[in-house]
Amino acid sequence: MSFSLGRYVLGFQEIDQSQVTVVGGKGAHLGELSRIEGIHVPAGYCVTTEAFRRVMADAPALDDRLDQLSCLAPDDRDAISALSAEIRGVVAGTPIPDDVAAVITSPLADLGEKAAYAVRSSATAEDLPSASFAGQQDTYLNVVGSAAILEHIRLCWASLFTERAVTYRLRNGFDHRKVHMAVVVQQMVLPEASGILFTADPVTSNRKITSVEASFGLGEALVSGLVNADIYKVRDSDIIDKTIATKQLAILASPEGGTRQQEIEPELRQRPALTDEQVVLLEQLGRRIEAHFGRPQDIEWCLVDGGFQIVQSRPITTLFPIPATEDRDNHVYVSVGHQQMMTDPMKPLGLSVWQLTTPKPMAEAGGRLFVDVTQGLAAPASREGLLEVLGRSDPLLRDALETVIDRGDFIPAPSQESTNRPSAGGAPTPIEADPAIVDELVARTEASLAAVKRDIRMHHGADLFDFILEDLQELKRLLFDPRSHQTFTAAMDAAWWLNKQMHTWLGEENAADTLTQSAPNNVTSEMGLALLDVADVIRPHPEVVAFLRDVEDDGFLDELPKLAGGRETRDAIRDYLDKYGMRCVGEIDITRPRWSERPTTLVPVILGNIENFEPGASRRRFEQGQQEAWNKEQELLERLRALPDGERKAKETKSMIDRLRTFIGYREYPKYGKVSRYFVYKQALLDEAERLVRDGVLRDRDDVFFLRFQEFHEVVRTGQVDDQLIDQRKEEFSAYQALTPPRVLTSDGEAVAGAYRREDVPADALVGLPVSTGTVEGRARVILDMTEADLEADDILVTAYTDPSWSPVFVTIKGLVTEVGGLMTHGAVVAREYGLPAVVGVEHATRLIQDGQRIRVNGTNGYVEILP
Repeated sequence: MSFSLGRYVLGFQEIDQSQVTVVGGKGAHLGELSRIEGIHVPAGYCVTTEAFRRVMADAPALDDRLDQLSCLAPDDRDAISALSAEIRGVVAGTPIPDDVAAVITSPLADLGEKAAYAVRSSATAEDLPSASFAGQQDTYLNVVGSAAILEHIRLCWASLFTERAVTYRLRNGFDHRKVHMAVVVQQMVLPEASGILFTADPVTSNRKITSVEASFGLGEALVSGLVNADIYKVRDSDIIDKTIATKQLAILASPEGGTRQQEIEPELRQRPALTDEQVVLLEQLGRRIEAHFGRPQDIEWCLVDGGFQIVQSRPITTLFPIPATEDRDNHVYVSVGHQQMMTDPMKPLGLSVWQLTTPKPMAEAGGRLFVDVTQGLAAPASREGLLEVLGRSDPLLRDALETVIDRGDFIPAPSQESTNRPSAGGAPTPIEADPAIVDELVARTEASLAAVKRDIRMHHGADLFDFILEDLQELKRLLFDPRSHQTFTAAMDAAWWLNKQMHTWLGEENAADTLTQSAPNNVTSEMGLALLDVADVIRPHPEVVAFLRDVEDDGFLDELPKLAGGRETRDAIRDYLDKYGMRCVGEIDITRPRWSERPTTLVPVILGNIENFEPGASRRRFEQGQQEAWNKEQELLERLRALPDGERKAKETKSMIDRLRTFIGYREYPKYGKVSRYFVYKQALLDEAERLVRDGVLRDRDDVFFLRFQEFHEVVRTGQVDDQLIDQRKEEFSAYQALTPPRVLTSDGEAVAGAYRREDVPADALVGLPVSTGTVEGRARVILDMTEADLEADDILVTAYTDPSWSPVFVTIKGLVTEVGGLMTHGAVVAREYGLPAVVGVEHATRLIQDGQRIRVNGTNGYVEILP
C-alpha cells in the first residue's frame, strides 16, 4: 500500500534509510524492512517530522524553554525533571490544526477506521549506528479511532522531552532543536508470542551466535521486565543453548483499547513460547535482515497465526567492532591499550603514527589497536611462552586466552613449521649491574633527540613527511635496540626472581616492591618529585597561589610576571615543562594535548602539593625511599645468611638486588624518549596544518588529527582535503568513545573476559593484581580526569588506568586502585618506587567504588575492601 499525502504522511513503501530526517530512525527502518523479500511487516504509515514542526511552531514559548533546557548539565536531575515536564505539557496541549489532522488520519480509510493500531515515536536521533536511543520515547498499543490516534500522536511528540530522553541527549551531545519527532501508525497484531532477536550475542558480542528471547502475548511484558523470557542461543541453525523460563503472566490487547495483564494458566507457564523449528526460522530471518542493513541488528518480532511479523529492527550500538581481515580464518586479538595503559580510542593520526613506530603489524578496531596472537597460540613451541609473558603482566589476559584455547574449536591446528620452530626469547644474556650502561643509553637517546629537534626545522611541506618517515627508523632503532631491551628486562627478571626466591626461602611476599623504592634514573618518578620542587617555589607567594586557584586559560604563564613572585613561578613551571611538557594522559596518541600545550592541567596538582606538603618534601621522600630499600635489603640478606647454604643464597640475592636497583629506573626511559620525539613531530605537523588553514584548505587545524599520516601527507602535497571523510571520522570517534575495549577479541566479535579464579580473598572483596606491597586504608577518590585531581594525604586514587602522566599525583596519595594494569606497567613501577600499596586490574573499580567511600587496599595479596 502506498500513500502520497503531501509532506505530512508517507507509507512504508515510500520510505528508505535515507529519510531519517523525515520519518525518524524507527520509521526509516520499518520502510527498509518492508522492502526485504520474505520479511513481513504489519501495514502502516509515518506521520513525518514536517507535521511535528508545523504544530510545534504554534506551541507557546517553546523556543525559550528549549534555550533553558540546553543550558542544563546532564546531572542536574531536578531542573531537568521540572523543565522537561513543563515542555511536555506545552507540546501535548498544543492542538493539531484541522488540515494537518485530516491528512495524518486519511490513510486510516484504507487501513481500517475501526482497526487497532500501535502509535510509536520515531525520533530523528533514534536507532542510529552510533546511538540507539532505544526506549527514550513512548509507544502506545491498541489505539482505536481517529481521535485517539491524534491524541496519542501528540503524546508521542511530547515524549521527545521525557526526562530520560533529555538527559540522554545532553550526555551524548545532541542538540534539542535538531532532534524532531515522527510517529509510526501501524496496524496492531495480536501475537501468540513475541520477543527480541539479537543477531549477535548481547553478552559476549559473538557475531555468529543469535540470541532469541521469547514470551507469550505482546512484547511489552518482556521490554518492561514484567516476565522472564525463554532464551535461545543459535549458531548456524543449531540451538546451542536453551533456557525455558517460568512465565507467570502475559500482556494482551484489551477490547476497549490499550492493554491488560493476564495470568498464564499454571499448566502453560513452563511451556516454551516457541518450537525449536520456529527459533531456527527466526535466526534465518534475522540473518536476512542483518545482511540487508550490513550490521548486527536488535529485532522485535511477533508470532501471528504461525508466521513471524517484524515490528522493528535497529542496529546494536554496544558491540565492539571487529578488526578487518582479508581472509575468513579464525583470529585471536590482544588489546594493545591494556598493555600501554591507554584504553581510550585514538584518532586516526595517532593510530597511524603508532603503527609506523611498532615493529609488529597491528589491527585496528573501535579506534584501538590489537595484536593478532593466533599463530603464537597455535604453535605448542610458542604458546606457553606467550601465555607466560602475557600472564605475568596481566592474569586476566592469560585467563581469557586460556578460555579460548580450552574450548578447542577456535585456535587452528599448528603447521609443521610452527611446531618445529624454536620458541622465541629464552633466558636473557647475563648483564653486570653497571650504572654506566644506563648512562650510555640515555646519552645516546638525548643526542639523537637533540639532532631531530635541530634538523626538523629545515623541512617543510611534503618534504617534512619524508623526513619524519626516515627519522622514525632512527626512533625504532633506539626503541628496539637489543642492549636497551636487555637492560630493562634484566631488571624485570631480577624482580620476578627476587619475589619467587624470597617467597620460597623466607616466606616473604613481593620483596622486590620495597627494594625498588627510590631507584635511580627513573624519569617518571623523578617527574612527580620535581613538581614538588615547583610547589616549593610558589608556596611563599600567596598572591600567586590565589591567582592559580582561578586559572582557566592556558595563557596564564604570561600573566604571572605581574604578580609578586610571579616571575619565579613562571620560570619554575617553564623549566618543568621544558623537561616533561611532552607528556599527557594517553600520550601514545600523538594527537592528545601535551602539558606544554595545556599547562592548566598541572595547576590542580601544583596547588595540591602546596597544601599537602612542607618545603623540601621532594628530597625527603626520595631519601626515605632509599633508606627503606636499604633496610629491606639488609634484613633479607641477614635472614638468608641464617639459612642452610645461606652465604650462597645471600650472594645470589645481593647480585639480583643490585641488578634490580641499577636497571629498574631505565624501564621508564624508552617511552619517555619516544613521546619526546613524538612531540617534536607533532609541533612540526601542526605548523603544516596551520599553513593549510591559512591557505583555505582546512577548516580547522585539528582536523588533521582525523587523517592518517599518509593522508595528511597527500593533503599537503595536493592542497585538497576530503571534508566529508573528516566529518565521518569525527562521528566514528565520538561513537568509539562510548565503547569499552576487551582484553581479548576474536574474529567472531566475541569479547572474551578473564577471571582471577582465586579463593584466598575475603568475601565481597574486589579482586585484582597486587603490584606494590602493603595495606592501607583511606578515602577513595574516583577520578577519571587528572585535571580534577583534588587530592589530600589520606586519599586513595581509584581510576581506570594510569600512564606516566599520572605520576605527579602519586606523591600525594597513599594508595592506588586501577581497572587496567600489570606488574611492569608504568603505574605499577612508580607506585613501588614511591612505596604506595597498589592493586591494578580491578574490573569495574570506578563503578563499584563510590567517590568518598572508605576502602582498604591490600597491595600484598591483591584485593580491595569497601569499609563500612
